[in-house]
Amino acid sequence: MRLLLIEDDAKIASFIISGLKAAGFAVDHCSTGLDGLHLALTEPYDAAIVDLMLPELDGLSIIAKLRREKINTPVIILSAKDAVDDRVNGLQAGGDDYLTKPFAFSELLARVQALIRRASGATEPTRLTAGPLEMDLIARKVQRSGESIELQPLEFSLLEYLLRNTDRVVSKTMIMEHVWDYNFDPQTNVVEARICRLRDKVDRGFPEKLIHTVRGVGYVLKSAP
Repeated sequence: MRLLLIEDDAKIASFIISGLKAAGFAVDHCSTGLDGLHLALTEPYDAAIVDLMLPELDGLSIIAKLRREKINTPVIILSAKDAVDDRVNGLQAGGDDYLTKPFAFSELLARVQALIRRASGATEPTRLTAGPLEMDLIARKVQRSGESIELQPLEFSLLEYLLRNTDRVVSKTMIMEHVWDYNFDPQTNVVEARICRLRDKVDRGFPEKLIHTVRGVGYVLKSAP
């Protein structure tokens, strides 16, 4: 899942980014309103977290512009303003949720996950499976045929994306957009290298391979050989 954070306070931004990445999200961050608006208009995001008081362009203006352009990315507003009128204005401008500072990261994470669930129109599963492969999203554990597989955070996020698209081919670009940050260099072979590492952990020692390369197109995790 790929999120956009528009926040000019470096300390708060670092706190949020660290937590979201640890939870398996790819996060793009902008510290000015204009830069944030540009990314929100041109890049695909599963949700956005937008501060209200920003340099160059305020958060409400960003949200209003997105809605005028028919971009329905779910938006959580962050603000030190906690008056009822401020919350009402934020929601009326097109925000989907409103969280006042200071806040607990666990609450922000829960709200992000709830927004994504509502936007997708589906109940968020706690487990993902593909044949003998199982991923526990809560405990962040992976097993194949009862054997534990130890994954690094980025490998976990990559496998989660493949599992959410089981039996569907995903391109390198799609993987980059949902697992890596926007400033990732698409000319490198890091996606291929990570897939190779992940395949080694998931398929090594098993006669049936689950992760396949579709030459010239991308990759697919198959539920059955």
